[in-house]
Amino acid sequence: MVTSRTAKFQIGRVVRHRVFPFRGVIFDIDPVFDHTEEWWLAIPEEVRPRKDQPFYHLLAENESNYYTAYVSEQNLLVDDSGEPVGHPEVEEMFGDLSDGIYAVREQHAH
Repeated sequence: MVTSRTAKFQIGRVVRHRVFPFRGVIFDIDPVFDHTEEWWLAIPEEVRPRKDQPFYHLLAENESNYYTAYVSEQNLLVDDSGEPVGHPEVEEMFGDLSDGIYAVREQHAH
């Protein structure tokens, strides 16, 4: 049986990946893994995350691209750089950035 935990990070929080060089802003949270089995199995076994933890949908960026990412809680850290996320969808989903957290725009609040 899979049990869910309370999410450590909130929607609007700017985070970075623990291993890979990308960062982003959280726009949705799954209490436990909710993607395809093929996606999960494509992750190398030695770094494959547990399914029984929150997974986060990010508007992500790296040095050359903007994209969406699906990342386990164990692989995220708070990004304390204070830098805004440049992903083009950030502006339509979020308002001002303050202390590493974007304000969620009214129409995107759950």
